[in-house]
Amino acid sequence: MRQAIEEGFILDVLKNYITYKAAYNLALKAKQDDREVDSKKARTKLNQWVILHAHNISQKVKVIVEHFKTNVKDCLHGQAKAMIVTSSRKTAVRYKLALDKYVKEQGYSDIVTMVAFSGEVQDNDISYTESNMNPYLKGRDMREAFDSEDYQLMLVANKFQTGFDQPKLCAMYVDKKLGGVECVQTLSRLNRDYPGKKETGTFVLDFYNNPEDILAAFLPYYKTAELADVSDPDLVYDLFDKLKAQEIYQWTEVEQFYKAFLTPSKSAAAISNICKPAVERWQNRYRKANTHFKKTKEMFERTRKSSTDTVLITNAEIEMKNSKIEFDSLLMFKKDLGSFTRFYEFMSQIIDYEKKELDELSLFARHLRPLLREEEEDEDDIDLGSVILTHYRLSKIREENLVLDKKGDYRIEPSSELGTGKAKNKEELFLSAIIDKLNELFDIDELTPKDMINYAYALRDKILENKKVMAQIKNNPRKQILLGDYPAAVCDAVMESGAAHNNQMQQCLSDNKVLKGLELILLDMIQHNYQHEIR
Repeated sequence: MRQAIEEGFILDVLKNYITYKAAYNLALKAKQDDREVDSKKARTKLNQWVILHAHNISQKVKVIVEHFKTNVKDCLHGQAKAMIVTSSRKTAVRYKLALDKYVKEQGYSDIVTMVAFSGEVQDNDISYTESNMNPYLKGRDMREAFDSEDYQLMLVANKFQTGFDQPKLCAMYVDKKLGGVECVQTLSRLNRDYPGKKETGTFVLDFYNNPEDILAAFLPYYKTAELADVSDPDLVYDLFDKLKAQEIYQWTEVEQFYKAFLTPSKSAAAISNICKPAVERWQNRYRKANTHFKKTKEMFERTRKSSTDTVLITNAEIEMKNSKIEFDSLLMFKKDLGSFTRFYEFMSQIIDYEKKELDELSLFARHLRPLLREEEEDEDDIDLGSVILTHYRLSKIREENLVLDKKGDYRIEPSSELGTGKAKNKEELFLSAIIDKLNELFDIDELTPKDMINYAYALRDKILENKKVMAQIKNNPRKQILLGDYPAAVCDAVMESGAAHNNQMQQCLSDNKVLKGLELILLDMIQHNYQHEIR
């Protein structure tokens, strides 16, 4: 990458990198709305709730449109384009609606947006598709239409985020977590050269990621992208057999899909319909497995609490674990579809597998995977109707040129354990406690909930290393723990965190109430961690 930039083949997309952060506060409308929920699910849903919140989107839309109009629109003699990268299809739909509304209100008739996403999105009982959201396409290919003077902004949700070549693209507005090679591929949509583009440069305005994480993603590809070892080409066959063994699809369906996809006269809807039987099989098995796992887990918990019969308890635990294996295997099937497609498409560029079936399954898997959705998992869904957004501020944090280190070589590890992931266990916490950790302890607007959670875990891990304090925590009640060496250990951990977390450290040291509150939260986290180790 460095050589290509220096020799002028591509542009450095990390120049003119602008970071924004949204600071917000959440609350419950009433105490009676408090209840126990899955903490991982709750964090995800709270984050998604804020992302989709009308006020959050409207504020970001204003920043995007005004930045584009002021800094980008007149570049390349008025031909400059920009891309807005969103985290989901529903987010893309809401951004599109908010963008159209804002440009209309401001009278910006010279800014027209298009949105790209696959399938159909249901939102507020309205069905949205690419067709009804892009009325000016008039049957044209989206790439062709975007290249014309008719459109200036393209909204994407995975589609066109990678593998899209548009040299007039001068700016990217990112509202999605990016990491690893996906980060490099996404931002590299901007690096194509075009007459006048070197003089104007490119712009990245990021609402989500930290600049340090972006640099870390780019570094392995900047100077030397050397493969540490050789990927095993036979992994393709292993995954092929593993997917087929699940019996989610029939091979005649794969062949029918492949043939239809290569037939120009076949409509997208007709091609997609071929996947429906496989989708229904997966969803039916998923629903049953999910229900069975919940029942066996509840039975195990009841037996463990009410019975002293070890054989009965063991049998209940075995049944629960067996039901979870089936449930996890269906989640892994979905993940394995993506792993197979990515690995096969990469390896087939350098190895001739001479097996048409691999080609057929790769194409089928690519289209099947997005259709396998897990909405049924949340029958006991987390209701966020009682959560309200009480404060919100979108702030520009910094504008800089991200500079990649020109020293050091980086090695990229090969694929080695495709299809070996495991589903994670959930932990139970109170919704109010999660919100409190995000908002209430520290008064620092520019920090995100993720920043605060990472800070708390860093302090917790530091205390876990203190054997003397951990011995006191394991052998004493909370009241005695707070009178022992634990408070001093918390203070030491805070002091040692100063370089990376100066704002939090200053608040802890200047406000005893904050420090005492942090002690209690960290003790909860430590004891929760200890209880999991025991189990």
